[in-house]
Formats: sequence, structure tokens, C-alpha cells
Amino acid sequence: MTQQPVATPDKLDAAVLKVAGVVVLGAIMSILDVTVVSVALPTFQSEFDASYARVAWTMTGYTLALATVIPLSGWAADRFGTKRLYMIALALFTIGSGLCATADTIGQLIGFRVLQGLGGGMLMPLGMTIMTRAAGPNRIGRLMAVLGIPMLLGPIGGPILGGWLIDTASWHWIFLINLPIGAVALVYALLALPKDNPEPSESFDFLGMLMLSPGLALFLYGVSSLPEAGTFADAEVWVPMLIGAALVVGFVLYSFKPRHPLLDLRLFANRNLTIAAVTLFVFIIAFMGAGLLFPSYFLQVRGESTLAAGLLMAPQGIGAMITMPVAGMLADRVPVGRTVPFALALIALGFFTFTQIDPHTSYWLLCGSLFVMGLGMGGTMMPIMTSALKTLHAQEVARGSTLVNILQQIGGSVGAAVMSVILTNELNGSRPIPGLADPSGRPVTEAGLAIATQQRPELTQQFPIDPSLIERGLDFAASSFATTYWVGFVLVLATFIPAAFLPRRRQPSHLLDDQQAKAPAVIH
Repeated sequence: MTQQPVATPDKLDAAVLKVAGVVVLGAIMSILDVTVVSVALPTFQSEFDASYARVAWTMTGYTLALATVIPLSGWAADRFGTKRLYMIALALFTIGSGLCATADTIGQLIGFRVLQGLGGGMLMPLGMTIMTRAAGPNRIGRLMAVLGIPMLLGPIGGPILGGWLIDTASWHWIFLINLPIGAVALVYALLALPKDNPEPSESFDFLGMLMLSPGLALFLYGVSSLPEAGTFADAEVWVPMLIGAALVVGFVLYSFKPRHPLLDLRLFANRNLTIAAVTLFVFIIAFMGAGLLFPSYFLQVRGESTLAAGLLMAPQGIGAMITMPVAGMLADRVPVGRTVPFALALIALGFFTFTQIDPHTSYWLLCGSLFVMGLGMGGTMMPIMTSALKTLHAQEVARGSTLVNILQQIGGSVGAAVMSVILTNELNGSRPIPGLADPSGRPVTEAGLAIATQQRPELTQQFPIDPSLIERGLDFAASSFATTYWVGFVLVLATFIPAAFLPRRRQPSHLLDDQQAKAPAVIH
């Protein structure tokens, strides 16, 4: 066996970029599906005659499935090989997408979204592991930047594509669009990914799995049930929350005992990983949770079409696309503790605008604020994840990326659940209209009627509706969104606390040390 050279070139060669293309396609599908559905929620409400809290489970169920399956990816990658497992995940996601398009009820759609999530949950951690091995330690930041640009096609193109498909065809096509992408990605993965031999598998922590996954699912189910139940005192809320929390706490206490735990919490002994993970977790709760509601404001308060709502969200992705390559290059040269706080400040600046919204806030101001938030987001996500993984040893990368990714998904699930609960509870506080009820017998509120007329203007012609009542309802609805955004804004400010402890001096890379120590170290 010939010895590999220790140093890897600074530039990304064709072999690395070829592998990156496979990961990018999988990531685009996974991210696209989150953003596409965010503009489709009002359509699901009218299509399936369901409440906002109910249709929100098309988001929550998906992210719950992501968080549930991620712990399996590290063990399964060792057991079956990353290439084989990545292709299985692609196939599962693509099949789930096709089934979503066949759903006749909201329950079926939620179930098929969970199936999608089971495939999608493995795509990102496996992709990160594949890319970290392919790039080498001194090119991780640069590679993340290259990956980040096409991955932003999801956030930018998702709402626009979803809006166009819903307006011109039907909601079914927002899922059918994944079928050709998935087929291409499968063939590409078969041809481009290097073969890897499965290593002797560590024993799988089934007990940990039985505690963590149901614990997360039950806890978030309890939180998400709050809008319909109306109070924490309802057994449907506090019972699953209590059982879920007990299972998660039990998992944390138990996970330090097995030799090969489901999630290796011992990695938190690495200070850089711990600080980066906490920063990322708080940030995701705030930004992703409240960010999913931005399209809903345009759709429900401003009465825009789904395509227009998607176009209005584009400045955020464009801003991130501008700063992400710069942040990736800086992550290889400048400690993230010196750059991330500035990026967070941009996010906070843009976010504050949304705490002041009303039914007539200038679109120039809103789009400008989204652009500024995007600039900040591009300088936040990838540098923090790079900081978390850069100082791990080579044998820790798979477990480390799994740990960071599950924290990210849990943060997204918690954020989406909490923000939807706050918004729904605020909207439920609107004044009911005497003598007016929906088909299920629930009283119609002023905010509910105002939102309905914004989405279906023909209602104002079919029924005599007082314009002042509509205006009052829209004011209340906008105020409800603003209150929800205040919660997100405070959480963004809270992110500055852990971010203050991010490394401000250059850290040595253990990955590079490991390559120097092992002569024939081959990185795929």
C-alpha cells in the first residue's frame, strides 16, 4: 500500500466536487420540502377543512421524524456503509414524496410526511460525514461554503416553486416534483460515491433508542396539542409532555453508561463542540421557528397568492447566498468567535422589523429586513457547524455530526411547535362574531373571518360583511404575528450569550493530527 501524502490541496478538486454534487441533490430535496410546505399550510387548511394546529403537523411530523431517525445514522453508516445507507435514505424520501401526493385526508398526509422524514433525516448527517471525509480538515470551511450555495436553492426556490405549482396546478405537485430529482440523485449516487467497506459494527443501543425517540415525539406532541386543548391542564397536553420529558431525562442519565451509546454525549467534554452546539440550538429555535411563519403572514394577513408569498421570501435566501461563501472562507482562517456575533447582530436587526408589523407594513421594509436577516444567516449556520466538528478526532466525526444534526432538528421541531402554539393561542383570543359558526360548529372570530376574506375575496361579495370588522380582524391577526415574532426576537438576543464563548483564537485541528499519525490514512 502506498502512503498517502499528509497534506491535502487547498483547492477543491474534481473528485471532491463530484461527491459534493450527490450530497447537494439530497440536501436540496430535504430542505426544499420544508420550505415548500410552509407556503402550503393555508391550502391544506381549506383542502382538508382542518385547523392551523392540525395542518401544522405536516411540518411537526416531518421534523419529528428527522430527529427520530438521525441517531440511527451514525451506527447504520458503520454497519451498512455510507454509500448504501445514503441511497436507501434517498429512495425512502422519494417514495414518501410520491405517497404524499396521493393523500386524501390530513391524517394520511401527516403519516406520509413522517415517512418522508425517516428518509430525509439521514440525508444531512450522512452527507456531512461523506463530505468531511472527502475534503480533509483544512478544507472543511471552504467545502461547506460550496455546498451552502446550491443548498440555498431550497430556501429560495422552494416557496417560489411551491407557490407557482399550487397556483397553476395543485398542491399535489409540490410533492411530485421530488420524484425526478430523487431518481437522478439515486443514479448519481450509484455512480459517483466511492465504495466503502462496512466496518465491524458497534453494538446498537436499543434501550437508548426506546427512550430518546419516543421521548422527543411525546414531548413535542404534547406541546403541539396545546392550541386545540387550550390549556396545559388538559391531559392531552401535560401527560405526553411529562412522559416525554421523563424519557428524555432518563436517556441523558443513562447514555453515559453504555460503551457505545445511541448519542455520544461524552463528546460534550470538547468545549468547542459544546459551545457551538448550544449556540446553534438556541439560534435554530428562534430563527427556524419564527421563520416558518413569515410566509403565513403574507398569505393570511396580506392576502397574497402562494407564488407572491414565495417571491417575497426570496430576499432572505439571496442575502444568505451572498455571505455564505465569504463566511466559509473566513471559517478556515478567522476564529468563529470573531465573526458569528456580527452575523447574529444582522439577524437581530432584521428580525426586529417583524415585531412591529401591522396589516399595511411596507413591503420594501419587510423585504429589506429579510435580506439583512439572510446576510446574517449566511454568516452563522456553517461557521458554527464548522467550529463544532473541526477539533474532533477522525473517529469522532460521524458521531459528532450526528450529535450536531439531531440538536439542529430538535431545535427546529421545538421552535416550530412553540411558535405555532403562541400564534394559534393569540389568534384564538380574537372576539367571536355572534351567530356565526364554521361547518364544524366552532364560533368564527373576527380574525378568522378577516383571514378567510383575504384568502377568498369572493366572500365579501357573497355575504354582507362590515369592512370595519374585517379591518379590526386584520389588525388583531397582525398583532398576533407580531407577538409571536417578539418571542423569536428575544430568543435571537439570547443566542448572543453562548456565542460570546465561541473560540476567539485559532484552534488546532485533531483531524489533521490523526492523518499525520496514521500513515496510510485514506479519506474518501
